[in-house]
Amino acid sequence: MKRYWEIDALRGLMLVLMTVTHLPTRLTDPLGQPFGFVSAAEGFVLLSAFVAGLVYSRIGYARGVDSMRIAFWRRVVKVYLCQAAILLFLFTVIAALGLHIDQPAVKNLVSYYLAEPRDGFLFGLLLIYEPALLDILPMYIFFMLMSPWVLAFAMRHGWTLVMVASVAVWAAAQFGISEWIYGLAVRYLGIPVPFHEMGAFNTYAWQFLWFAGLCIGATRNGPDARPLRFPWWLLVPAAGIALYGLCWRHTGINGQAPFGGDVELNLLFDKWQLGPLRLVNLVALGILAVRFGPWLMRRIPRLHWLEAMGSASLPVFCAHLVAVLLVLAFYGDSQTARPWWGDGLLLLTVFAGMYFVARFTRGADVPPPADDVPSGPAPA
Repeated sequence: MKRYWEIDALRGLMLVLMTVTHLPTRLTDPLGQPFGFVSAAEGFVLLSAFVAGLVYSRIGYARGVDSMRIAFWRRVVKVYLCQAAILLFLFTVIAALGLHIDQPAVKNLVSYYLAEPRDGFLFGLLLIYEPALLDILPMYIFFMLMSPWVLAFAMRHGWTLVMVASVAVWAAAQFGISEWIYGLAVRYLGIPVPFHEMGAFNTYAWQFLWFAGLCIGATRNGPDARPLRFPWWLLVPAAGIALYGLCWRHTGINGQAPFGGDVELNLLFDKWQLGPLRLVNLVALGILAVRFGPWLMRRIPRLHWLEAMGSASLPVFCAHLVAVLLVLAFYGDSQTARPWWGDGLLLLTVFAGMYFVARFTRGADVPPPADDVPSGPAPA
């Protein structure tokens, strides 16, 4: 199956931005949410969903829904094993280092595990306890488990009902459905894990982003699919919103918190809840990327190192987590623990390691083929 190098390069860019955000350096705040009130996590989830829709829907059309479901499950197993391995690394090597060095950043990161090691270990493997930084892959696993059923339904009945339901769940997430369901789980199942230890991402909100990307990718394989196009009159407000968000983010006195200490207003842009104004900012950037991205890609040299990391996104993502955890164990979470040249050297070392992992695992993270399906139209 044809790979779109542009998508790989974009996923590689998202991995680079996430690494800069997660590593505690002087660049963490300036390069966090660099394009407005949208982070690399949104781009990474959306692009991953797009690729999943593109790849697995082809398998469904070519070999049937059962083959597509099996391909999804194989991917889920691979991602789960990666998550389990990183959890074990955190609970053993990183926790031991943190206790030996008396590192507050590590002890805060695994505070629940240190207080309740048996429950922390068990519920960590069950993807219920999700320490900070290790809460993206469990969400990805959940989405991948749901995707074959959603794709199979959409292939038969279309995407309208799917997306209406997804929007409804996102809206419910803005009014506390996750806390309500957690309360039921505690009451009837006796879940001992505190709510704040179950991951920062609100899965009920972020599922909308996943299924939107899945829909876009899957519909690229339809017999009457056409390249994505937006009317010219939509480009002007999209550009205005994107420019306003960019300026507000980088020239405002509050930095990444658009309304400073106003908690209620900040929820409109909240990352973890995927707030409504954050979605508006993301949609505006997406419209501009679809319209002008191909033009830009034709005029800049191909960044093969980004493509390599994007095409091996799972092992590279895991490598970045290992690097961040080691830095936290030895240096803590202070962004000024090193001089500028030390931050630069650290970032170069980590990026070199991520690129080495991408080259070393080349081909190991390639989606299952569907060679008997026509390649279809370009994604944009």
